[in-house]
Amino acid sequence: MTTEDPVLPRRCSLVFHDAQALRELVGEVGQHLKIMDRTLGVRVSQRGDQLLVGGQDGSVELAAHIIEQLYAVVLTGYHLRAADVDQACRMVRSEPEVRLVELYKDTVSIGVGKKRVHPRTLRQKTYLHAIRENDLVFGIGPAGTGKTYLAMAMALASLYREEVRRIILCRPAVEAGEKLGFLPGDLIEKVNPYLRPLYDALHDLVGYDRSDRLLKKGVLEVAPLAFMRGRTLADSFVILDEAQNTTREQMKMFLTRIGLESRVVVTGDVTQVDLPRGRESGLTHVLRVLRGVDDIGVVHFTDADVVRHPLVSTIIRAYDRTETHERAAEEERRREARARREAGEVSPDEGSRG
Repeated sequence: MTTEDPVLPRRCSLVFHDAQALRELVGEVGQHLKIMDRTLGVRVSQRGDQLLVGGQDGSVELAAHIIEQLYAVVLTGYHLRAADVDQACRMVRSEPEVRLVELYKDTVSIGVGKKRVHPRTLRQKTYLHAIRENDLVFGIGPAGTGKTYLAMAMALASLYREEVRRIILCRPAVEAGEKLGFLPGDLIEKVNPYLRPLYDALHDLVGYDRSDRLLKKGVLEVAPLAFMRGRTLADSFVILDEAQNTTREQMKMFLTRIGLESRVVVTGDVTQVDLPRGRESGLTHVLRVLRGVDDIGVVHFTDADVVRHPLVSTIIRAYDRTETHERAAEEERRREARARREAGEVSPDEGSRG
């Protein structure tokens, strides 16, 4: 319930009648309120069964809207974390029409105790729907948007429902701007460092012991992309991670491995390609090739979908702004060079070098 403060028109109070839910909403020592203060530019304080919100008109209205939505989520029995509050603030600010309760109701049961995974943004919800409805899905977007994590949750859910017989996780063994030289150990030990992010997501979802049992039984396989050549991946849920680092030939090879009763999810960030200069990313190329093809899902994530530390979203936006400015400056420099050539001020060779 919201009531306007007649003395301070840029303040409002929200009254909550469930004391336990209110404590969950506020967080330990008011941690969640501090996140709202920082993220929304308002001042939220507690007075008994009320939350007082102060700030600019638009900010107060938005904060009240988010608080009421989070309270509705808490009433469902969900344990609210600081990351949930931060994500909700950033998401509702960019997409005011979102209904948080609807997101939290869309859960993925991975068959391990009471473990449930749910989308935390509208595009994550769209992503899960695309995986349910299509045999091939591309998840494109920046780091930290849950592309691989959600795909792995869906793979585990399919495995435990016996929709597939195995899960195959793979990624290209491409170094991110560093040359690591010769690594010690046998072939598996050499490629394991490249596959570590997949293991991390797996361990987070099902724990070390269960993931180790799945790996030993061969029900779950983690392998570099090069190991896929010559295989037919039937009755499998296959995830290709970091696909922006595939070549055109590798991407074609991988997609033509798809067998009967299989599902494939391809994830990647086209802004972080680590291939040698001049090599086109197989992910960029395949998105052009398959444009308009039916029964293929493509979901594009943005920085608003980042579910890591709040700084990650800020860093992504900062890089995007800088790259946009640099491209604009480069285009302006080229226009000036063309104008000078046309005016006869420099030779064509000199203009092209400039």
